[in-house]
Parts: sequence; C-alpha cells; structure tokens
Amino acid sequence: MSTATARYAGQLRTDATHVASGTTIHTDAPVDNHGRGESFSPTDLVSASLGACMMTIMGIVAERQGLDLRGVTWNVTKHMAAEPRRIAEIEVAFQMPTALSAKERATLENAARTCPVALSLNPEIRQSVQFSYEG
Repeated sequence: MSTATARYAGQLRTDATHVASGTTIHTDAPVDNHGRGESFSPTDLVSASLGACMMTIMGIVAERQGLDLRGVTWNVTKHMAAEPRRIAEIEVAFQMPTALSAKERATLENAARTCPVALSLNPEIRQSVQFSYEG
C-alpha cells in the first residue's frame, strides 16, 4: 500500500495526501527558487521532519520512562547551499523542561540524535541540534 498519493497543482505547487489518514499537505516553491513561498517547500518539509522525528522518538522514550514532555517546543532553521542547490545544514533548537535529571537529559538527547530521519539524511547535511533547559 502506498504511503502517499500526490499531484502537481501547477505553478510550482504540489498536493500530497497521506493514504492512511486522508490528511493533505501542500508545497510551494520558495520565493528564491521561482515560487510564491506560500506553503512549505519540499526542503522545508525535510527540515521540519527532522525536528518532528526527533521529538517523536524522545516522546517514545519519555513515555517509557514516565516522563511528561508535553509543551516541549523547537525551532528549525534550514540553510541551503547554492552549487548544487541542496540543504547544507538543518539547525534544531529544543526548549526542554528544566526538571529533567542529567541522566534523563542524556538519554533523550541521544534518542533525538538517532531518530530515523536523522540517520537517513545524507551525511553531508550538517545537523546542528541544541537543547535548552531554561525555565
């Protein structure tokens, strides 16, 4: 069974539908690459997927250990290279709960850095990941 079906909507836009849920996402080429930038670009989705995957794996570990990570936030910043045009670096900055012990922090950080998306990206893409435990 397919994971997603997609169609080209024209004007550098696509619509992809998740087969199992019916959820649709739209992409638009970025302004600096002939698009309008009115939605996620495909490279934005790759970058956002890294942060979401890291959080998901930390969530799995946290649930197993009885930790509550609700409310954790993160910011993702994508840096592009020009020749060839590709993602050069993805920065992910997590704002984590302050009440975690040093051991819990290390376990969660390791889980994040070894999520499936992180391990699947080309090694030439720098993954800069920061964890902030400030209140």
